Amino acid sequence: MKAFDANGEPIRGDREIVPEEADTIRRIFREFAAGKSPKAIAVDLNREGVPGPLGRAWGDTSIRGHQTRGTGIINNELYTGVLVWNRLRFVKDPSTGKRVSRINPESAWIRTEVPHLRIVDDGLWQAVRGRQAQITALFGSNPANTLEGRMKRVHLANRPVHLLSGLLTCGCCGGKYGIITPNRYGCLNHVRRGTCDNGRTIMGDVIEARVLAGLKEKLVSSAAVAEAVRAYADEMNRLNRDRRTQTATDRKALSKIEKAIAGIMAAIEDGLYQPSMKARMEDLERQKVEIAERLAQAPADLPDVHPNVANLYRLRVERLADALDDPDGGRQAAEALRSLIGEIVLTPGAKRGEVHATLRGELFGILDFIKDEEKQDCSPFMPAVVACPRNQVSKQRARYKPGSLLFCVRFA
Repeated sequence: MKAFDANGEPIRGDREIVPEEADTIRRIFREFAAGKSPKAIAVDLNREGVPGPLGRAWGDTSIRGHQTRGTGIINNELYTGVLVWNRLRFVKDPSTGKRVSRINPESAWIRTEVPHLRIVDDGLWQAVRGRQAQITALFGSNPANTLEGRMKRVHLANRPVHLLSGLLTCGCCGGKYGIITPNRYGCLNHVRRGTCDNGRTIMGDVIEARVLAGLKEKLVSSAAVAEAVRAYADEMNRLNRDRRTQTATDRKALSKIEKAIAGIMAAIEDGLYQPSMKARMEDLERQKVEIAERLAQAPADLPDVHPNVANLYRLRVERLADALDDPDGGRQAAEALRSLIGEIVLTPGAKRGEVHATLRGELFGILDFIKDEEKQDCSPFMPAVVACPRNQVSKQRARYKPGSLLFCVRFA
């Protein structure tokens, strides 16, 4: 509630029930207690156009939540008229710098009765708890609620389970493709929320083989890609030459201006002051400031791109594809592959079961994988030559460093 005290200060913490949202909450509790799955509930709510939390679409996790943490619709004690404080604390993860939540011991929780905010009666609340107990007895507890499960989750947090985890995108809704059954990917918005009509799925080993073949066949043999790489190298080297020439000119002009200022100051000290000297000094100082600012804003000097970079690129992509099958170097190769790929867009084809794949990403990311023996740097980042359809350029640029060379390849 938005309210103010007598001094005009906002009153914080007051709440009131929104009747239409309360009806949705009670519906979710009743349907779950009756045996309906969270996914089925979410799909029906989205199909009927019922707005979800924060105005977004409903998902099964929005309803199921985390029982121990008290998250999710069916675990929120506020709906029974109990406000719980200090359930979680937030800390910064030193490895990522991100703010993450940690659950406090239950003895530290503070419960306050707020009966005027009750939405769900005790009978319905207990019916939901009973259904959760039945599910636990049938399928076992959630591994995330056990110490062993949490330790495993921390161990796997920064390691993708599959080669293409997190890289597959639905071409119909823009949502993520994820594992829906063992080794099979599907659109998560279709499976979990029912907000996408793309029901096409694809086996994990099939899409991985297609991506690797596409990289090796299209990005190595394509004359257009080779030309883009060559043009990129030529443009980088031209910009480097222009920048160095401009920097040298500015430094020379700055040195000349400083000598002129020093000469005027010496004349003044010798008693040779003239009124015109003031205007001249002001003009010289203005020029000095402008040149100093231009030098300060100039990008750091970057090494030239090797003239044979297109051939180096071809050799390294071939070595990358071979290294993926190497037990010793496969992990490093997989990480290099993921750094190269921005996303893989999957779109249903006209035929039954047909799925088209378009691979997008940063062309020069691969050059960091295998350093050549001379340790030549072939991956500078400055204004780009783009090997990507015009309508995709603006969408892709925000995902990469300024000046990255982008590609967009469709493969069967």
